[in-house]
Amino acid sequence: MKLGLLFPGQGSQFVGMGKDFYDNLAKAREMFEIASDAIGVDFKKLMFEENDDLNKTEFTQPAILLYSAIAYELFKDNKDFDYNFSLGHSLGEFSALYSAGALDLGDAVKLVHERGKLMNEAFKDKVGSMMVVLGLDDEVVEEVCKNSGLQVWPANYNSDGQIVIAGIRNDLEKLEPLLKEKGAKRVMLLNMSVASHCPLLESAVQPLKNLLEEYLKDEFKPVVSNVTAKKYSTKQEALELLPVQLTKPVLYKQSIKNYENEADMFMEFGGKVLMGINRKITKKKTVPITDMKSLEKALSL
Repeated sequence: MKLGLLFPGQGSQFVGMGKDFYDNLAKAREMFEIASDAIGVDFKKLMFEENDDLNKTEFTQPAILLYSAIAYELFKDNKDFDYNFSLGHSLGEFSALYSAGALDLGDAVKLVHERGKLMNEAFKDKVGSMMVVLGLDDEVVEEVCKNSGLQVWPANYNSDGQIVIAGIRNDLEKLEPLLKEKGAKRVMLLNMSVASHCPLLESAVQPLKNLLEEYLKDEFKPVVSNVTAKKYSTKQEALELLPVQLTKPVLYKQSIKNYENEADMFMEFGGKVLMGINRKITKKKTVPITDMKSLEKALSL
């Protein structure tokens, strides 16, 4: 059986993520220690206890990556399987790179921690946000954004009829009635202060490229790019794609459609968000791994 490996992005975090793995398996505890040592953060406290940091992007990103990496390693250690690609949504592309052998765990945690700080820095003088739009064709949303005269851009192409827009928060609020006039079934502003995957993050592009140059390995297994919805497997390609991933939209549904025929099923590591989105894109089954029970179920397939 060939799998498509999936890794969720920001928004999938929750208090208690990874605790079941930590409590039951030494491998998970070892990976928590590696992550904590990498950036001097107590990941048990960050992920298991109520706190404000888990929703701050410089901590959210490494927490989600760690959770996904643990789920992946626990599955890999107990199951022989084949796959043609790894695919992550937004931040999840970095988790996918870890699974593909492009990054060591400590380096991956450092990288996305710094990526989060760079994103925050880009918004130190402005307030960004993101907004989910349901029930409109992509072309309609693109046209509304383009003709609005506002600093707003399509950011995530999740599925047909579901798109996320990024931009200045006040401009997104002004855009909402324009989208409803076009027939949007629902428009929901997200509780975020950073607008991902739009030109407002341009200042972070070159610094991220410098970090990638330091951490990435030369070759790795195929990863599907959020920017192109096509595979890449070398450091040279990654250095072109990953920095501009900050400013370009996530082509998630296009990626699934491009490669669904190369997988018998999808396996989502550290979340269930992509399973829900996939139901609207593909008939292929998506199996999530989030705790010991779901791990055992996945291993039985």
